[in-house]
Amino acid sequence: MAIGGGTFQTQNRILPGTYINFVSASSSVTLSDRGTAAMALHLPWGPVNEIFTVTGEDLTRRSRTLFGREYTHPDLAPLRELFKGARVAHLYRLGQGGTQAECSLAAARYPGCLGNEIMLVITQTNEGFLVETLIGDVSVDYQTVAEAKDLQDNAFLIFNRSETLDTTAGMNLIGGSDGAASTENYTEFLALSESYAFNTLGCAASDGMIKSLFARHTKRMREEAGVKIQCVLHRFTEADYEGVISVENDTTTQDETELVYWVTGMTAGCPINRSLTNRRYNGEYSINTNHTKRELEYLLKSGSFLFHGRGDRDIRVVEDVNTLTTFSKDRSEDFSLNQTIRVLDQIATDIAHLFRTRYLGIIPNDTAGRTSLWSDIVSHHRQMEQIRAIENFEPEDIIVEAGESKRSVVVTDNIMPVTAMSKLYMTVVVR
Repeated sequence: MAIGGGTFQTQNRILPGTYINFVSASSSVTLSDRGTAAMALHLPWGPVNEIFTVTGEDLTRRSRTLFGREYTHPDLAPLRELFKGARVAHLYRLGQGGTQAECSLAAARYPGCLGNEIMLVITQTNEGFLVETLIGDVSVDYQTVAEAKDLQDNAFLIFNRSETLDTTAGMNLIGGSDGAASTENYTEFLALSESYAFNTLGCAASDGMIKSLFARHTKRMREEAGVKIQCVLHRFTEADYEGVISVENDTTTQDETELVYWVTGMTAGCPINRSLTNRRYNGEYSINTNHTKRELEYLLKSGSFLFHGRGDRDIRVVEDVNTLTTFSKDRSEDFSLNQTIRVLDQIATDIAHLFRTRYLGIIPNDTAGRTSLWSDIVSHHRQMEQIRAIENFEPEDIIVEAGESKRSVVVTDNIMPVTAMSKLYMTVVVR
């Protein structure tokens, strides 16, 4: 009769019996998703001094609650542009020194001029006092209470529960003001953003110092922290770096930098096996595309992300490029193509996640352990080849070896990124 049982680590049990280990089947290595952007921008409503996360669905279904405006309002145009390509956005509301509108019964939840549009209407009913919150002529909250201490704060107001309720046809909040964007605002946003995962960082500021701040931050994150993000700025080709995209074209509005929102969203959401080259602009701004062919060639060589077209009906991206224009043995012209950078960043991000979650401190650094790591990287690259992000891949292109210390592993990876066609040279022989 079997009297032993349980699990085993080595086959050294003494008693007769059944020893069974239950383990999960090996899961496949998957490619991480794209589509997340991060931006500090002017917003009419919302929390200050913090980052909050919004999805495209949130914007369409909850824009009034989140931003105090209907989805179609002009104040939300930057967000509509951003979500043309992005799925998720980590947002930071710019503005220091803003004040909250208030009245005797309540204060606006957030600072800003929008608070001055809030009005309270209090009506006596058989059940008590009906307290209604309106923005303009739109009712956004109502509740019936016996007295002020029973009021519940809502998405727009924090009530003063020590007040005495009385009927009123309209009690306006006053004194709300928007804060001004400052360098400290942007610095705080960048510091906070380091705790979030995203693909593309956007900044629509026109100030050169702020743009330089974002470019330096992006380079530090990519090269010192290993966080593979790209940054979109307006007219900052002096970055000369594959992590920075410089939008050249102006919009025809007073603020000429709005195309940054669309490019940030599109860059974040662009799959690694796709390019934004020749992508049609589907936003709502009017774009200045008055460039001659010679100017387009010069600007493209200078590392500018350009739009070109006739009128407002068919505006397209000329070439999906970044600001890298100084090439070397380590960084060839291929590094100036954003599709190539997306492929390289995908590999860096995915393999780092793989090592951190499956190998770091877990798998022994012996031949079997290194073979397992090699196998997982091969599986990852096979997926990239299947979606045509890389080509001509062979398992022998990956070499995993022991490093100089017993704890280190050295991986040599040879890949050939695929890029979209953008130039056709054709010779027609006439017989």
